[in-house]
Amino acid sequence: MPRYFVNLNLRVAKAHPELFDRHLPTGLPVEIGLDPLLLDATTADWHREIARRLADAGVAATVHLPFFDLQPGSADARIRAASCDRLRSALDIAALYAPRRLVGHAAYNRFLYIRSFADWAERAADTWVKALSVWPDHAPLCLENTFETDPATLAEAVAILRRKLSPEAALRVGACFDVGHWYSFAEGKARGNLDAWLDALAPCLLHLHLHDNDGTFDQHLGPGQGEIPFDAILAGLAARDLTPTATFEPHTPEAFEAALAFARARPAYFDNE
Repeated sequence: MPRYFVNLNLRVAKAHPELFDRHLPTGLPVEIGLDPLLLDATTADWHREIARRLADAGVAATVHLPFFDLQPGSADARIRAASCDRLRSALDIAALYAPRRLVGHAAYNRFLYIRSFADWAERAADTWVKALSVWPDHAPLCLENTFETDPATLAEAVAILRRKLSPEAALRVGACFDVGHWYSFAEGKARGNLDAWLDALAPCLLHLHLHDNDGTFDQHLGPGQGEIPFDAILAGLAARDLTPTATFEPHTPEAFEAALAFARARPAYFDNE
């Protein structure tokens, strides 16, 4: 299992094929982004060809499932059904890439469901169970924090989903801690609550999303280009004996180079050999 991956949005790469050149010649592992615009504009055969190119080059993959407008825990049954349908079709495509991880957004909206979190979490878990049924032996699914401000909501969403699965399947569900979302959307910079997030997610943490910002917005800079305390994050993981895999999510060439430099400077954790 590679220790880290770098994001590759396939919709962008389809328009700019040169983006494949930063991964294919070097074998740099990718986290493939599947969004609904891409899925509606491509066929399974197109994805089979991209998967073949990655496999031939020895490029390992994880897959980020679509998230635009999806609400697995919606109180509206029609919205839940549409979300489930999109996730099921995306999982069919994801399987073609033989991913090491799957990442999906938990998508808890505290403004809508702060008074009915338990009901939301039950509905969300049911949606994920239905979606995952199309791929019984799926890669580990990691639910990611986006706008959640309380880590307990993500941890409990994972716990409820696990309880609805068999013991074996439950081991293949966990959390993805997105540090950029924590620092900006969850006000991690202002709250200084890194330990609370690590403690809450420790029992289920499988994966990390690593990118930097200054705390004002989700800027997707390379580590070291913003203000996120990455060394404190790595130290916190080590103190808890946690070794989740990670995906760097740079959005510019400069951020991409910063991410690779960050990984090279910390081979004890980011060693893909």
